[in-house]
Amino acid sequence: MENYNFNIQEELKKLPGRPGVYLMHDETDQIIYVGKAISLKNRVRQYFQSSRNKGGVKIEQMVTHIRRFEYIVTDSELEALVLECNLIKEHRPKYNTMLMDDKAYPFIKVTTGEEYPRIMLARQMKKDKARYFGPYTSSQAVRDTIDLIHKLYHIRSCNRSLPKDIGKERPCLNYHIKQCEAPCQGYISREEYRKSIDEVIRFLNGNFDMILKDLEDKMMAASEALEFEKAIEYRELLNSVKKVAQKQKITDSSGEDRDVMAVACQDEDAVVQVFFIRGGRLIGRDHFYLRISEEDKNRKFLTVLSNSIMQEPLFFQVS
Repeated sequence: MENYNFNIQEELKKLPGRPGVYLMHDETDQIIYVGKAISLKNRVRQYFQSSRNKGGVKIEQMVTHIRRFEYIVTDSELEALVLECNLIKEHRPKYNTMLMDDKAYPFIKVTTGEEYPRIMLARQMKKDKARYFGPYTSSQAVRDTIDLIHKLYHIRSCNRSLPKDIGKERPCLNYHIKQCEAPCQGYISREEYRKSIDEVIRFLNGNFDMILKDLEDKMMAASEALEFEKAIEYRELLNSVKKVAQKQKITDSSGEDRDVMAVACQDEDAVVQVFFIRGGRLIGRDHFYLRISEEDKNRKFLTVLSNSIMQEPLFFQVS
């Protein structure tokens, strides 16, 4: 255990006013609570202020068992939300009541392993031939975006096995309302269809500018034409795309296992921080303290390593 000299009041002063996740440890160093915050400084301090309502009897009881806390800074509230979910699932803290089930944030799945790929919502990221984008925090935004993709790129939404089933049944309603090019009838070549899929992947990779401008123009035009219902529809689509456009680094759609390492040196002290990514999800971290004398032959190496990692973290693949 490393909490023998942990001074809670002193550590509270060091908290940054940035988004992130905090982990509370008990006297056995077990993680008993995981929470997220828009401002770590403001949120974590609340637990140790006697005049504040901490959120009920259960949380007040939890606070009496806290011997130390740690935190992970994120770049956005979205990243904090996804990281909180990952850590709760991994550690199952005693005092967390939310997210204790198998709830998962949704992904957008492109079935690139098929000859005529489809776009769909997925709750889990599997090691198949599909491409996954996300996770996202709003299922409705994902559904709206998938609907928008169908309207813009005319991607099929049926479950027909193509090309085996080409020409076996009549085209569905989506073809008649011009939301599908009917690959089930052979009305579009595999090459042309793949070009549309490539456009979808570029869109999901973050090339949103043209789509956002187009939707905004249509919303304004509908509003000026007093077609307010249509303007509201475009506004909702615009908001959905903006939600999906938010980037996060907490869950990686590659699904790989790897460790990310950082080093910081000051005088004779050095700290090595390792983040563990398993199945593409950041699930934890560990750190190591080192004492380095002036004569230590590794001192120069660690200093150089520390300076370089400040620019770019080191990634180690886990086999």
